[in-house]
Amino acid sequence: MPFWINILVGLLAFVIAALGGKALLPWLHKLKFGQPIKVDFGPSWHANKQGTPTMGGILFIVGSIVATGVGYVLYRLFGMTDFVSPFSDREALRVLSCLLFCLLFGVIGFIDDFAKVAKKQNEGLKPMQKIVLQVVAAVLWLAAMYWLGDRDTTIGLGFTAFDIKWFYYPLMVLVILYLTNAVNLTDGVDGLCGTVTLVAMLIFTLVCSKLQMEDYTLYTMALAGGCLGFLVWNLHPAKCFMGDTGSMYLGASVAAIGLATHQHLTMILVALVYILEALSVMIQVTYFKYTKKKYGEGRRIFKMTPIHHHFEMSGFSEYKIVITFSLFGAIAGLCGLLLVIL
Repeated sequence: MPFWINILVGLLAFVIAALGGKALLPWLHKLKFGQPIKVDFGPSWHANKQGTPTMGGILFIVGSIVATGVGYVLYRLFGMTDFVSPFSDREALRVLSCLLFCLLFGVIGFIDDFAKVAKKQNEGLKPMQKIVLQVVAAVLWLAAMYWLGDRDTTIGLGFTAFDIKWFYYPLMVLVILYLTNAVNLTDGVDGLCGTVTLVAMLIFTLVCSKLQMEDYTLYTMALAGGCLGFLVWNLHPAKCFMGDTGSMYLGASVAAIGLATHQHLTMILVALVYILEALSVMIQVTYFKYTKKKYGEGRRIFKMTPIHHHFEMSGFSEYKIVITFSLFGAIAGLCGLLLVIL
C-alpha cells in the first residue's frame, strides 16, 4: 500500500468529520437531540452538560466510510500491480464485512440514542434488547468472515498460539460483546473515547501494515482521521457527544480489526484502556454486592466507576484524564506492536 494513500485517506476523513460538524450540530440542535444527563452515572457537575447534542459519532462514521471507499479506489488505480476483480478480492471483501459490522453496531447505538432523546431520559434500549442485537450482529459478522475464508481458530498470544477449534466462535462473540460495551463505558469524559481510539487505530495501522493486511490499513487510517476530526467538536468543553451511535461503532471497529489480525494478545494490549474501564465497573459492582451481603452495607473500592470518573473525583481535569489515558493506551499498544514485530 503506497504510504501517501493512507495519509490521504486519514486527511479526507478528518476534513469530512471536522467540516461536517458545521452542518450536523445545528441540525441536532434544531431537532433537540440533546443528551439527557443522569448524575448517578457521573460526577454531579456533569449536569452542566445537559442538552449537549448527541449522536455526533455520525461525523466519524460518515468520514471513515467515505474515506475508506475513496482509498480503495485509489489503491486499485495506483497501488495494485495485478488486476483483481473487487468481487474476488477476499481481503477487500473481509474489510467490507468489517465495515458493515461496525455500521450495524452504529445503528444499534443510534436506536438506543434515539430512544433516550425521545423519552428525555438516560436510558434507551433495555440491556437485554441491546445484548440480543449485539449477539446477532456478532454472529453474522463471524459467519461472513468464515464464508470469506477466515477460518483460523487459533488464539495468538505473542510468542505462542493454540487452536481451540469450534469453541473459538462463541468465545469471540463474548470478546466482541465485552469490547464494544467497554468502549461505550469509556465515553464519559469530553474527548476521552475519541482520543484513545485515535491512538488505537494508529497502532492498528502499523500492526496491519506489518502483517501485510494492506486493505485494513485504509479503514484504520480513515477511522483515525475521523476521530481526529470529531475531536474538533468533542474536546472539553464538548460541543457534541458521540452518543452510543459513535461509541458502539468504535467498539465494533476495535473488536473487528483486533480479531481480523488474529493477534489476540496484541489486541488486548491495544484495547487495554477500554478493558480496564469495564473491569473497574465489574470490580466495583461485585465488591459492593459482596460487602452489602456480608456487612449489611455496600462498600466501594473506587470513588466512582468507570475508572475515569474515579480520577475525575480525585481532582484530575478532563484534559488531564484524556492525556493520561491516551499515553497509557499508546504505551500498552506499542508493546502489542512489538509482539508482532519481534
